[in-house]
Amino acid sequence: MAKFGKWIAGGLGWAFLGPIGGVLGYFLGSALDSVDIKATGRPGTTQGDFLMSLLVLVAAVMKADGKVLKSELDYVKSYLIKSFGTEKTGEALTILRDILNRDIPVEQVCTQISQQLDYSSRLQLLHFLFGIAQADGVIADSELKMIERIYYHMGIRSADFNSIKSMFIQENGWAYQVLEVDKTASDDEIKKAYRKMAVKYHPDKVSYLGEDVQKAAKEKFQKVSEAYEKIKKERAFA
Repeated sequence: MAKFGKWIAGGLGWAFLGPIGGVLGYFLGSALDSVDIKATGRPGTTQGDFLMSLLVLVAAVMKADGKVLKSELDYVKSYLIKSFGTEKTGEALTILRDILNRDIPVEQVCTQISQQLDYSSRLQLLHFLFGIAQADGVIADSELKMIERIYYHMGIRSADFNSIKSMFIQENGWAYQVLEVDKTASDDEIKKAYRKMAVKYHPDKVSYLGEDVQKAAKEKFQKVSEAYEKIKKERAFA
């Protein structure tokens, strides 16, 4: 497989065009030429669309504080290896370094994603961004503000944003926020919320994006179970 095959061999549809295509620019054209792959032009989202969208948004978060440190790239590398493996990560970092040197029209990119990517996949993008932002052990204020801009313009509900945020920033009552319920909710309401969130965050929702993304999606699913078990233990109900 040629140099950039692993990240674009699934084909590119809508990500080849619009704001994302503009950010990828010359680099993407050269990569496609080198592996003799063309944009698919077919409807729907390909794995390549999702992965390129992820890299553009990761770059936006990394640039949020006005500088990009080698240590940040190292943390991103570690996170991507865990999620996508060593070979894909090497290719991803090459693409990411190019994107970091370009201006990123965040609102336009997010609007394109909101128009083309289904809701479950947008939630997975958000989960990835929080994971990468926390890769160094702490989510900086500038990173959080950028992620807040991204979720808003991607058309994600505030309750879902707070649910995923609470999986990483576990403040008082985080388990209730993950399940999107108030602390005053009854035990039956907690059980109902758990079933609802388990369906919403089920890994099968993003199975069409490939095994790597589906595997990463299990982390959201597991956090829902963890939050539910925590509340069950605190309330002592079966």
